[in-house]
Amino acid sequence: MHERQIVLNELAQGIRPVSEGAAWFAALAEDEQRLVLTELVQFCVQARAVETDAEEAIARSGLRPTYTPAVMLTRWRLNMADLPPYDRARAFRLLVALFAIADTRRRERYCVGGCGHEWHQLAAREDAGPGSTWASVGGSHTDGVRGRAQRST
Repeated sequence: MHERQIVLNELAQGIRPVSEGAAWFAALAEDEQRLVLTELVQFCVQARAVETDAEEAIARSGLRPTYTPAVMLTRWRLNMADLPPYDRARAFRLLVALFAIADTRRRERYCVGGCGHEWHQLAAREDAGPGSTWASVGGSHTDGVRGRAQRST
């Protein structure tokens, strides 16, 4: 799994705090932010998110229901990658919440007795959670591309 995928799954599973993920997302270059939002939508769909999850996702994200990403979600318009920067940050929080809801439901229904999904084994890893794929958000390592964190060793 790629670093982004690990981070997004750790956020959805509560292994990593959303506030840390939001800071990580804010530090990414614009093109990386768009890619992360696109991947989050794919993860939500793969985890079988449904329209009825929208209200809970909005509540969990802490967003006002009148913010553009929240309105888009209530209309099941998931393509949020082209939103302006201030709405992309909101969309990130919202889509992480939606992913968490759908993935939790999927794990409870289909993976309760164990599964082979690599992303459902993250909590068991010794290097899981904050500091595993990047240094603390305030002092992250970068790989030379503005704001893109690299795996800490």
